[in-house]
Amino acid sequence: MRISISGKNIEVSDYLRELIDKKAGKLERYFPKDTEVQVTMAVERNRHIVEVTIPYEGIIIRGEEVTGDMYASIDNVLDKLEKQIIKHRTRLEKNLKNGAFKYDAPLFGGTYDEGEEEESRIVRVKRFALKPMTEEEAMLQMSLLDHSFYMFLNADTNDINVLYSRKDGNYGLIEPER
Repeated sequence: MRISISGKNIEVSDYLRELIDKKAGKLERYFPKDTEVQVTMAVERNRHIVEVTIPYEGIIIRGEEVTGDMYASIDNVLDKLEKQIIKHRTRLEKNLKNGAFKYDAPLFGGTYDEGEEEESRIVRVKRFALKPMTEEEAMLQMSLLDHSFYMFLNADTNDINVLYSRKDGNYGLIEPER
């Protein structure tokens, strides 16, 4: 696997690089050798944040973990990613490496119950008219509705955008590529 590591407000030491290479490299069980893995580590006050993103054949597998210790964040995020892979095993199996699930034991020490888990499904469809509005108007509308995201027709670009609230209290905007 090709693992790219970056740090925000942290100097990524050789030891941390080796640790991530070793631990994230175990995910190679599920993916071909040329799969790219992006690891971002950040420190904000006493919060140690590790984010791992694996773009693979049109899907994106992503996990983020925040703890008071960088090593715990690394372990927890990789455990979380493996749980995601195993949970969505049937959907992912056709895209992942042949024989990826032939081993019974989880890589990162967790226990996973693959029992009678219900398949997720759409239980409600909502339709509404899209009124052109600015990003600021969409932020206001989203806060008035007390939603965590809001879809709107951007008056400046005439594209459908999604505004969402981030964990850090700011907003994110999803725009289609042109």
